[in-house]
Amino acid sequence: MASSAPREPRPLPFRVLAAIVVPLVGLLAKIRVRPGDGLPRTGAYVLAPNHYTEIDPLIVAVSVWRLGRPPRFMAKESLFRVPVLGAALRATGMVPVARTSSSASARETLKASESLVEHGRGVIVYPEGTLTRDPGMWPMRGKTGAVRLALEAGIPLIPMAHWGAQDIMARYGKKISLWPPRKLVRVAIGEPVDLSDLAGKHTQPAVLAEATGRLMAAITALLEDLRGEQAPAERWNPAAHGQKETGRLEP
Repeated sequence: MASSAPREPRPLPFRVLAAIVVPLVGLLAKIRVRPGDGLPRTGAYVLAPNHYTEIDPLIVAVSVWRLGRPPRFMAKESLFRVPVLGAALRATGMVPVARTSSSASARETLKASESLVEHGRGVIVYPEGTLTRDPGMWPMRGKTGAVRLALEAGIPLIPMAHWGAQDIMARYGKKISLWPPRKLVRVAIGEPVDLSDLAGKHTQPAVLAEATGRLMAAITALLEDLRGEQAPAERWNPAAHGQKETGRLEP
């Protein structure tokens, strides 16, 4: 996916944060991106990683930064109203997402997709919406936010998987493990998910479900390669196990 084209400029707020965050994460993790993997140097995209520990957003952010793109996440719209934090989110181009109603969420998705295309930016969206509930930490059933954004904007939907962050912070853990230092975290980035046959159909629930299924299958395949294991044949569905699908789930 990489090319010889110039990379996207990395604004000053990102460079300031990177000067602090990258060395700190480097004390905890040896991040190894799979040889040959990368991101588009320029242009909009949606990057969809697996999610199994509360420290892995830092792993994802540093990985994306090292690959030459500013790491922008979807963030709750309410956070943009918090003094100082809201200003920092806006300065770094984070993307607000509404969680109040389906119509509000649809409007935010449309605005976000237009902004991504206009500015040629990438955004990181966790398709599971929260830490996986799967007992083996495999990707669980996904939500439609990532595919809706990609289909709405007509931009690449790129799967990503990583493994090893659980050795730094356990799933639902509250403490960072400092010994032994610098745990290995391996990262794999796949080719964009083929959604060409679904273009222009992003308002249809069945289409969103199909696209989400393809995305989660692609993420799972990457993780299988990293772990050297085969995922369960059936993807974990929290509702089928009496689990809530958002928020922290105590072990």
